[in-house]
Amino acid sequence: MSERDSIEEHKAMVRRWFEEVWVKGRPDAIPEMMAGDCVVHGLSEDPSQPLRGPAGFLPFHSQFREAFPNIVVVVEDQIGEGDLVASRCSVHGRHEGDSLGYKATQSPVEFTGIAITRIKNGKFVEAWNNFDFMKMYKQIGAI
Repeated sequence: MSERDSIEEHKAMVRRWFEEVWVKGRPDAIPEMMAGDCVVHGLSEDPSQPLRGPAGFLPFHSQFREAFPNIVVVVEDQIGEGDLVASRCSVHGRHEGDSLGYKATQSPVEFTGIAITRIKNGKFVEAWNNFDFMKMYKQIGAI
């Protein structure tokens, strides 16, 4: 397999992640695609304590999906090099659950973000997330 083919497979894996894990809400897809020792930056409440592995990621996923059960994440652009893929995403949904610490508002949300992922042996081993959660929280009236 050429490096180009590998990069295209990595990009497809990231698109599959957003479709299966977020749009379809399949928590069982998380350990299928995430290594047990994966380090996930940018999603924990304490930036010095990234989420670790599927066990660390699942509570975040459950909380977010409960708040936004019909979330849609669209991968708008991707750039790949070596074992890294950068994906620019748009996100939209409706705030329908109380799990983020705020009563459901039924407010629509739209925000964007970038995820950079490192893939090894067909699984995510590290991810850096930078999503505009400040815009999301403003849209649900939390700030």
